[in-house]
Amino acid sequence: MELEDVSDISESLIDEVSKAIVGKRSVLQKTLLGILANGNILFEDYPGLAKTLLSNCFARTLGCDFKRIQFTPDLLPADITGSFIYDKNTGDFKMRKGPIFTNILLADEVNRAPPKTQAALLEAMQEKQTTIEGETHTLDNPFIVIATQNPIEYEGTYPLPEAQVDRFLLRLDVGYPSASDEVEILKRRKDRKTDDVEINRVTDPETLIDMQNKIEDVHLDDDIKKYIVNIVQRTRNNKDVEVGSSPRGSLALMKLSMANAAMRGRDYVVPDDVKFIANEALSHRLVLKPGPAIKGVEEEEIINQTLKAVPVPKVD
Repeated sequence: MELEDVSDISESLIDEVSKAIVGKRSVLQKTLLGILANGNILFEDYPGLAKTLLSNCFARTLGCDFKRIQFTPDLLPADITGSFIYDKNTGDFKMRKGPIFTNILLADEVNRAPPKTQAALLEAMQEKQTTIEGETHTLDNPFIVIATQNPIEYEGTYPLPEAQVDRFLLRLDVGYPSASDEVEILKRRKDRKTDDVEINRVTDPETLIDMQNKIEDVHLDDDIKKYIVNIVQRTRNNKDVEVGSSPRGSLALMKLSMANAAMRGRDYVVPDDVKFIANEALSHRLVLKPGPAIKGVEEEEIINQTLKAVPVPKVD
């Protein structure tokens, strides 16, 4: 596989998913960046904005196994990971795998479940493995979690701990469609005469793994590395920020920038690759001080200010 193949396949994937998701090409690109960088993705938005449909469509175009877990206050860790059940015929206990054994897992409304259940997902996200009654089991490859959560002010939610939020490679929001896009959504539904959208398979899990591996060949100049670190370091020294981005944020921004370069057919990273995905890679890792938060300052504003303040390197 060559980097040109990564770019061509990526374009085909986004075109195919765009049949179902109208007017959100940038969101689709950034979702695919997370998948190519082999990271977990957090969608934070209100219900009804096609987050589930988007996740399902990507799984179908990638030829990946897809499972969905609806997180609720009474969901138990075993409902995610699986358990051992007694077989009367053999007298043995047999493992019943939970929905976590899949390629793409949609954890829907993850902040509606209590912390103990959220923690069961944390191990799988970080270690690509899960523990069932003391036994450790390796998960499928690829394995990617796409989690959705309601905004914190939405009633009936349990805020995710900072440690768990930090383990998501990027945070995205879909946002409401424009009036013209919403009209197009209605038009397409009327023409189809069904709620189902026909989405074709573009590639397969093995090719996806090859694409993920090929991204490691993208060149990262030392000046770009310093640029990424300077951005992250500056979030830690901002007067409005209580807790800045962790080094995990630097790694996330690096991987996503490399994936963006490959998606655009380049074998090297430029500053625009970093800028394109910086907000999504870093904003969820910041904790604002109470005063600025009460005044309505948002994490995205901090990242935008940081990008303007940090000198941009020249890369030949």
